[in-house]
Amino acid sequence: MGVLPGPAPATLDGMALPSRRPELPAPVPPLPLPPGRTVFVPGRGEFFLRDSGGDGQPVLLVHGWMFPSDLNWLHTYRPLQEAGFRVLAMDLRGHGRGLRSGAPFRLADCADDAAGVLSALGLPPALVVGYSMGGPVTQLLAQRHPDRVAGFVLCATALDWNDPRQKVFWRTMGGLRLALGLFPRGAWSAGMRFAGAPSSESNWVASELSRGSARDLAEAGRELGRFDSSSWVAELAQPASVLVMTRDRLVPPAKQRALAALLEVEPLLVEADHDACSARPAVFVAVLLAALRGLSRLRPVTAADRPA
Repeated sequence: MGVLPGPAPATLDGMALPSRRPELPAPVPPLPLPPGRTVFVPGRGEFFLRDSGGDGQPVLLVHGWMFPSDLNWLHTYRPLQEAGFRVLAMDLRGHGRGLRSGAPFRLADCADDAAGVLSALGLPPALVVGYSMGGPVTQLLAQRHPDRVAGFVLCATALDWNDPRQKVFWRTMGGLRLALGLFPRGAWSAGMRFAGAPSSESNWVASELSRGSARDLAEAGRELGRFDSSSWVAELAQPASVLVMTRDRLVPPAKQRALAALLEVEPLLVEADHDACSARPAVFVAVLLAALRGLSRLRPVTAADRPA
């Protein structure tokens, strides 16, 4: 019995053409996000901000390196809002929808940007949460603009990023810039496939990651390699909390504990790797909420509180 022929393959002068690639799912976030808007800061520019609104105590979430706010805080937005906080999250320079500037990327500029956004909103001092690279930005914000910070939580971060393993990593920034500059979407998509992420979510993740500036992302990595707050972080007056990722393979837990020791706070432990905010969100958010609730009951130390 014969077999009915299927459709003939498309040809060009007798040569078979490659079949059409399967259509990718739409790059839509897997969870609802707070409303987004642009905030203009005179003298600095326009900044993309997620803002849940409401009259709760403001909490500014500062994301990590490469991952813009929505990827870093996707699972954190709603629980904090439901806990009564006004949730704010801005994309830092060169990340996601963040500001594109001709100036070199500097962590201090990110801190000044955040202070400008808080000032433009006319809000009372905020609780600030810094994750990974967001930790240095948060420390600089508390140092340079103490009137804008009611307290801060540092997660999966450190005083410095200068151990031998990290120094080797920072030397690869030139190659990273080249790869992301030449193949921004392809590089991220390949990485997501390698990680085994589901296509419905990985397409959105790759889409968000490809928004970043290759130049700024590479320079942000170099900036982290130069950062060191060990000489001044203990002088910060605001109440603080430190979340240590006990299985962290990127920022050694010992360095996270050293940060807590200089701030003279008992670290709060999260049994997770560096990606706790996305890989173990329920565990991470529970500890973060405990830290924020603790800080909201405290107040900054003033000059009058210090011994003469």
